[in-house]
Amino acid sequence: MAERADRVSPDGPGSSPDENEFPFGYPTSICENVPDHKYLCSSCNNVLKKAQQTLCGHRYCSACLSWVVRNNKNPICQKCNAEDPGTVNEGSLLTEERAFSDAAINKEISEFKVRCETAGCSWSGIMKNFEDHQSLCEYALILCHTGCGQMVMRKKLADHLENGCVNNMTTCQKCKQRLSSNEYQKHTCEGNSSKEQKRMRTEGPSKEKNRSTPLNSKDGCRFSEIGCSFRGSKEKTKEHEKTAVGIHLYYMLQHIKQLWASLCPAGGAANGIIPHLAKAESKVKGLERKVSDLQIQGALEVSGDLEVDCFPGSSVCEEESLLQRLVREKVISELENKLHVFENIVAVLNKEVETSNLEIAAFRRKSGLDQDAIQSLELKITELHRCLTQKDAGLSKLHKRLQSFEQASYDGVFLWKIADVSRKYHDSVTGRVISLFSPAFYTAKYGYKVCLRIYLNGDGTGKGTHVSLFFVVMKGEYDALLPWPFKHKVTFMMLDQNNREHVIDAFRPDLTSASFQRPVSDMNVASGCPMFLPLCKLQSPKYAYVKEDTLFLKCIIETNS
Repeated sequence: MAERADRVSPDGPGSSPDENEFPFGYPTSICENVPDHKYLCSSCNNVLKKAQQTLCGHRYCSACLSWVVRNNKNPICQKCNAEDPGTVNEGSLLTEERAFSDAAINKEISEFKVRCETAGCSWSGIMKNFEDHQSLCEYALILCHTGCGQMVMRKKLADHLENGCVNNMTTCQKCKQRLSSNEYQKHTCEGNSSKEQKRMRTEGPSKEKNRSTPLNSKDGCRFSEIGCSFRGSKEKTKEHEKTAVGIHLYYMLQHIKQLWASLCPAGGAANGIIPHLAKAESKVKGLERKVSDLQIQGALEVSGDLEVDCFPGSSVCEEESLLQRLVREKVISELENKLHVFENIVAVLNKEVETSNLEIAAFRRKSGLDQDAIQSLELKITELHRCLTQKDAGLSKLHKRLQSFEQASYDGVFLWKIADVSRKYHDSVTGRVISLFSPAFYTAKYGYKVCLRIYLNGDGTGKGTHVSLFFVVMKGEYDALLPWPFKHKVTFMMLDQNNREHVIDAFRPDLTSASFQRPVSDMNVASGCPMFLPLCKLQSPKYAYVKEDTLFLKCIIETNS
C-alpha cells in the first residue's frame, strides 16, 4: 500500500498526507483482534477508512475509491472480477457519485480496539481516537519543518531546532560565524560593545528571516500586550500558555482595572460614569429628532402636497400626522394583500380537509363492512367447529360399534385374545388398571348379552396369587323377550397354546343371585372364579398360556341345557 501511495499524482487523494495520517486504510496490525473481511478495503486490503459502498456491494476507503477512479480509464471493481468475471455488469463500474458512505460499517470500525505501533509508545484505545493520538504521539518520527531533512521524535523537535538543526542557524554580523539559537544568545565578539551586541541579537534573526523558517524567531506570548514578557519557540510558547494561567489572569485583572479607571476619572467609582452616559443619551435623542424632521421634509417635498416651510418646527404636527397616515395606509394595504393571500390558502386547505373527511368516512364505512364480514365468518367457523365435533363424536361411536360387531359372536361361544399381557399385568399390580372387560357377545342372535371380566393380579380371595375370571350379564336389546333369571351353564377355558393342558372351570348360575337377574343398569355384578389360575402357573415356562405376550380365553355357554 505504501508503494501505491508514492505513485499517486500530486492532485490525487492522499498525495500529501499529514505526517501521521494513513491516506488510505488503517493497517490491520494496529488492531488487537483480527478484523473480519467485511471491514477490509477491496483495493488496499487494509481496515476501511471512511468506508464507501459501491453499487456492486463491495466497500472501499474513500481515498482508495478516488485513486482507482482517477487513475483508470475504465475503473471496474476488481473484487467482482476476481470473485466471478461472469457477474461483472454496469453496477461493477466504479464512480464516486454512485458510491455512498457506509455509516454502519464506519461506526463498527470506530469502536475497534487498537494500539500505537510506534516504538516506545504504550498508547491503546479505540479507532476513532487513533488519528488524534497519531498527530500528538511524542514518540512518532516527523520531518523537521525547516527542511534540513532529518527525522526526529516529536518530543525532541524543540531541542533539535535550538541545538542541532543546520537550517536554524544565525550568522554573527561581526565575526561572520554561524551559530545555533542557544549559542547565538550567549555569543560575544571582542571589541563589540554591549549595545552593539544587543542590537545584533535583536536584528540578527530578522536579517536571516528570508533564509530561515518562522521557527528561527522567538514567538511572544499572546498576553504580551498586557504585561507578559515570555518569548520562546512555538512549542514552548504553547506549553507556557497552558501552565501560566494564573499570572495571565492577574495581568488581565490589572488591565481591566486600568480601563475602568480611565472610564471613571472621579475616583473610579461606578457613579462617576452615570452622568456621562446620561449626557450621551440626551445627545443621541436630539440627533434622532433632527433626523426625523429631515425625513418628514423629504417626504413632503417628494409628494408635492404641501409647501415646505423654511422653519421646520412651524408645521411639525401636521406633517407628522400626514406621514403617519401615509404609513398607516401603506401598512393597511400590505396587510389586506396578505389577508387575501391567506384567505386563498385557507380556501384550498378547507377543500383538502373536506376531501380528507370524505375519504375518512369512506374508509370507515369500508372498515364497518369488513368487520361485519369478519364477524359473519367467525360465526360460520364456530358453527363448523361444532358440527365437526359432533361428527367426530358420532364417528367415534360408530367405530366402537363396528369394532364390537366385528368381535361379537352369536352362538354362545366366545374366544377372547388378550395382547400385551406383561404391560397389562403390571398395570393391574400397580393399581392403574386392575381389571379388563371383553367385548360383548351373545348366546343367540336375539339372545342374552354377556361379557367376561378378568383380574390378571387376582381379586378377592385370589388377589396377588391367582388370575380371577368372572362372567357378566349385560343389559341387552331383547331382554324383555328372554326368560329370567339367567340359568345356562358357563364354562371357562384358558388355552395352552401348545395344546397340552388347557385350564377349564365351569359353574351353573345361582338363580337367587342378583348377578343373574334381568339387568336394570348397563351390567350386573360379575360372578365367576376368583381363583381361576395360579399366577405361578401362568408365568411358568413349562406351560404356554402366555406366548409372544398374548393369552387366549374361551367361554362356552350351553344354551341347550
